[in-house]
Amino acid sequence: SDKMQRVLAMTPLWALTLSALSHTVAATVVVEKRSARSGVTPVQKVIELMEGMLAKGKAEKHDEQVQFAAYKQFCDDTTVEKKRAIEEANEKIEVLKADIEKYTATAAKLTEEIAAHDEDISVWKGDQKAATKVRELEKADYDAMHADYSESIDALERAIAVLKKQAYDRKQASFTQVAALQKLSLIPESAKRAIDAFVQQGEPTDGLEVSAPEAYGYEFQSHGVIEMLEKLLDKFMAERTDLEKTEMNSKHAYDMLMQDLTAQIEQATQDREEKAELKAKTLQAKADATGDLEDTTTTRDADQKYLDDLTATCEQKATDFESRQQLRAEEIEAINKAIEIISSSSVKGHAETHLPALAQQLSGGEGSALAMLRADTYNQNQARVAQYLSRRGKQLGSRVLSALAVRVSDDPFRKVKKMIK
Repeated sequence: SDKMQRVLAMTPLWALTLSALSHTVAATVVVEKRSARSGVTPVQKVIELMEGMLAKGKAEKHDEQVQFAAYKQFCDDTTVEKKRAIEEANEKIEVLKADIEKYTATAAKLTEEIAAHDEDISVWKGDQKAATKVRELEKADYDAMHADYSESIDALERAIAVLKKQAYDRKQASFTQVAALQKLSLIPESAKRAIDAFVQQGEPTDGLEVSAPEAYGYEFQSHGVIEMLEKLLDKFMAERTDLEKTEMNSKHAYDMLMQDLTAQIEQATQDREEKAELKAKTLQAKADATGDLEDTTTTRDADQKYLDDLTATCEQKATDFESRQQLRAEEIEAINKAIEIISSSSVKGHAETHLPALAQQLSGGEGSALAMLRADTYNQNQARVAQYLSRRGKQLGSRVLSALAVRVSDDPFRKVKKMIK
């Protein structure tokens, strides 16, 4: 009718609604009896269909909100966790770097101290060798000198004993003891000359006995020699005693020196070993800290990359979510508007006025009227609706509206019939 055409020429949502109503009329022959029994009009069927689409859209929008809320919570929790891990890693890296510097400085200091101990030990061992060599020379000199003193003292004692005998007791062999003193290195030259003169005077001449005056003179001279030899004996014994004391002091000094050097060497060796062990532990700790630093740095960098990627992904998904939510809200708004239009009194009045008559005509076999209605509706209004849905779908990026446009342009009668059934 003219009124129906004017309605179809209104807004695209009106066109969509009334086109669906015309399709419903075409399907009334199939569902007339069923609709009569159920008391549901074709307009109500369309409203129920759209309300179902509306409920489904709202449910999907809500489900997407719930799903995104869970994903956003994951993003927030993971971001907090990764930032904390990165911060802790940075702090650990600073500590490890400080430890490595400390270990390096400690190892260098220990190296210097160990070198100093090595030098001290080498010097002290050299001192030991030098002191030992000097001591050996001193001991050799002492032994030789002590032997000379002992030999001289023994010879003097024998010579004095010989000279103290009476003249009649002396024998030629006794003068040999006195003459032997001349060969001793410690006897002074003056003493040797006196001894030599005494020996020559005391020897018998031409085998004759010594006369009484000569014997007296000899006896007087022998007392002088004995006195000289006794002085030499006392002198040698005193010098030998001093030599022994000097040797004893030298040996004591050597022993004390060696004891002190040995103690220093032992202490330095112990200190060196302890510091060498500490140096080894320090270098091991440095190596461990270096390895830990590399691992921590690698883990920190991996966490930072993961955080950067996660932040970018979460931001992109948030943007996509907002876009989808806006699209769904616009789709829901469009469906609400369509329901409002179809439920309005003007559309409902047209449907209640024309649909029963058209249904009667269709049930009475007036196929020409049906063909005319279908031709008019599909050729003019349906194409307009399909174009509107397609354009609106592109504007909103809505696959739902685009798919609906394709369905309307393909075969709307079959779709409506199936929905009404």
